Amino acid sequence: MCGIVGYVGKRDVIPVLLGGLQKLEYRGYDSAGIAYIQNDKMHIVKSKGRLTNLEKKLGDVVAENTIGIGHTRWATHGEPSDVNAHPHTDAAGDLAIVHNGIIENFAKLKTWLQAKGIHFISDTDTEVVAHLINYFDEGDLKTAVMRAIKMLEGSYALGVMSIKEPHRIIAARKDSPLVIGLGKGENLIASDFPALLEYTKDVYLLDDGEIAVITEKDVEVYDSYGNHIEKEHFTIDWDVAQAEKGGWEHFMIKEIHEQPTAMHDTLMARMRDGKIDLSEINITEELIKGIRGIHIVACGSAYHAGILGKYVIENIARIPVNVDVASEFRYRMPSPLLSKEDLFIVISQSGETADTIAALREAQSKGAKVIAITNVKGSTISREADFTMHTQAGMEIAVATSKGYLTQVLCLYMIAAEIGRMRGSLDDADYIDFIENLKKIPSLLEQILRDKEKIQQLASQRFMDVNEFFIGRGADYALMMEGSLKLKELSYIHSETYAAGELKHGPIALIEQNTLVMVLATQTVLMEKLISNIREVKARGAFVVAMTQQRNVETVEKEADMVLPLPDIDDLFAPILAAVPYQLYGYYTAVFKGCDVDKPRNLAKSVTVE
Repeated sequence: MCGIVGYVGKRDVIPVLLGGLQKLEYRGYDSAGIAYIQNDKMHIVKSKGRLTNLEKKLGDVVAENTIGIGHTRWATHGEPSDVNAHPHTDAAGDLAIVHNGIIENFAKLKTWLQAKGIHFISDTDTEVVAHLINYFDEGDLKTAVMRAIKMLEGSYALGVMSIKEPHRIIAARKDSPLVIGLGKGENLIASDFPALLEYTKDVYLLDDGEIAVITEKDVEVYDSYGNHIEKEHFTIDWDVAQAEKGGWEHFMIKEIHEQPTAMHDTLMARMRDGKIDLSEINITEELIKGIRGIHIVACGSAYHAGILGKYVIENIARIPVNVDVASEFRYRMPSPLLSKEDLFIVISQSGETADTIAALREAQSKGAKVIAITNVKGSTISREADFTMHTQAGMEIAVATSKGYLTQVLCLYMIAAEIGRMRGSLDDADYIDFIENLKKIPSLLEQILRDKEKIQQLASQRFMDVNEFFIGRGADYALMMEGSLKLKELSYIHSETYAAGELKHGPIALIEQNTLVMVLATQTVLMEKLISNIREVKARGAFVVAMTQQRNVETVEKEADMVLPLPDIDDLFAPILAAVPYQLYGYYTAVFKGCDVDKPRNLAKSVTVE
């Protein structure tokens, strides 16, 4: 969740650190700080709030030909403050450390260190690590770090430096991402790729338990026993331009408009001779014949993608699908019900979602084969899963996902089609028709984006709402869960999602005069029932905004106060198209409210702690 940057080289280290932290702002933070060595002295500058506060404190300081580490913190232990911000130091201020993750036994370690006369100034778990490393430092920083981390329980990505060894940074990692950028005459560390792209695309991906020693000329990696490791370098395939707004007001609206391209690229990367090729994730007839059921596990928007995937897979492939929130999955008592006959799918945009990683490992421990759907090559999930299906969304900077979510949905549709074809539940003609519908989606999304004024107008009229409701049936209900989340994330308006048939079982008591009820009505077989639900809320004073395919507009507009038309497409694929108008609605509502669209309060892009 937090951001780490470190640099060793000839450049002025301060703009390198600040620039890297700016590239990691999307991860979420409430304070920031840097440490650098100059004139044999450790300099620490940190501040609560945005990076602009830190920049003001730094002023015009220049620190060339040296090393430094930087951090953006998202508070877990102790409130956001200058004191609790990273980096943290030992008592003498000779050693500095930045840390992502949570040290679960920090209280026990803190008591132990206090008994030895060590004084603490912050409320953080990270300060414990700084004092612990200093306690073990007998002249070799790497050895001190190795001894210290053996006492840590929990997760960590660490960057450590000391004035006693002013030309190297020690990095270590367990259950929290950390990468090493390999430059020419300079090397870097970071918690995510965007911080490195300006300087290099060649990286080492640290694995759990590994420790690295970084100097300007070299990087050496060791295992937890201190044995030297030969690492293979990994090349980042993202373009540095993707980390820039390119004239758009926000990354969020830029990424919403990038969805047609992302969907086209994700689909066409798997098309071979008119068929979908999923050999990358071992979707073969032999595998499918032995499947008893499918488990999909994810968090947040990825979980919503899984719910929509469940409807499609069960409809097309006729195989049972369970969808679980990752943070709940592995704590089922006495343990999750899995077998080797189950297909296990995890979904994560970043590939670093801590709860999803834990679920992946739990499934593998039970003998299940794991397929991952993720956007980030080289991420922990992509490396640990048995097979990985990479979306082609490109870099996503806005905290609230758009193209990440929609490409995940597309991957699940492709999996449904292939399983259905192999099981014989989708005949050849329907399979071809299915693919043709998928191919239509990018151009239809472009059409929706061209005709967005009505959505913008609606947002201008409703941005002061306190409560809104999103309802639908079947696959529409699954999509509305994501639509409601987008509004909550971006605008902070309280919204709820309900299966439309559930309204009369309690939630309809919340409907008041002029309450906005968003209705998705794309499933023909459920249309009559849904119209009945519209009438129920209208009778209680609701203002109903319905979305449906163009062919249904005349029917639906007789019941709703406003209709948002979608291009005509088969019912099964309409929820994909509907995602974009709800993204736009959440975005424009947030803009009218003056919210920080790309960095919503309290949220982080990559949730790397449980």
